[in-house]
Amino acid sequence: MRPSPGTARLDPVAVGLVLGWLADRALGDPRRAHPVALFGTWAGWVESHTHRDSRSAGVVTEAITLAPVLALGLTAQRLPAPACAAATTALTWAALGGTSLGREGTAVHDLLATGDLPGARRRVRNLVGRITDDLGPDDVARAAVESVAENSSDAVVGTLVWGALIGPTGIVLHRAVNTLDAMHGHRSTRYARFGWAAARLDDVLGWLPARVTVLATSAASPRRAVDVMRTAVRDGRAHPSPNAGPVEAGFAAALDVRLGGRTVYASGAEDRAVLGSGRAPVTSDLPRAVALADRVGVITVAGALLLRIALRRT
Repeated sequence: MRPSPGTARLDPVAVGLVLGWLADRALGDPRRAHPVALFGTWAGWVESHTHRDSRSAGVVTEAITLAPVLALGLTAQRLPAPACAAATTALTWAALGGTSLGREGTAVHDLLATGDLPGARRRVRNLVGRITDDLGPDDVARAAVESVAENSSDAVVGTLVWGALIGPTGIVLHRAVNTLDAMHGHRSTRYARFGWAAARLDDVLGWLPARVTVLATSAASPRRAVDVMRTAVRDGRAHPSPNAGPVEAGFAAALDVRLGGRTVYASGAEDRAVLGSGRAPVTSDLPRAVALADRVGVITVAGALLLRIALRRT
């Protein structure tokens, strides 16, 4: 039976992006054998055989690690339309982390709200890589808000943007590169040189999603839209990350809080630029940050769908 004209015009990537996003909203991350965790295991195995204290070793490692991921994406892209839609759905669901991000932010809020500061310090480690042992309640809240902001770009917008632009290959490539940056892109003795390629590649692939996140944050906060854009440009450039800076600054303006400042990592303390001109974040700002991230996700998936429709017509 031949498909109807309406069915024939459906874009399998657009269908997969929307269904994958809905799956993430309904189910959160896969509970067993998460593909990202499996990729991390593979990346760790490659690193154990290729690590050297040099940039060239890092470049070789990234190339070897990404090769099967690119093969997976290209294969999914060449499947017949129904199979491509199904594969895109599965890959999008696996790559997105918006629902789990919101759950973690809410869990930190609930622990702070009940006065369980030690528990909140432990729970926020699921979101951040900084030292949390001595953080006060407001410091924990700030750390969680910053992570919700940054990961809205990394774990939601990036997947949808690159999926809309390139298809399944863009989805898996962005998620894999972001994972490698989390594993190798540190300023520690082991990774200062070896992790250079992972960090730079993540910067490149994260540049566009970060700017889209700022635009979506502005659209999600219409009363503060101008301030979001202005703050992202003004304060974002002072952040050590070219992508996290504008995103966090935009969230700070939308929430009318002040992010950034002194942050302690295992490698030492950093006095980061202040982002935004509002008050310091408090526990009650966490649900607001999670709700803002949800609105950003809705706006981005709608934009991704419109982009796929426009590309389909060209």
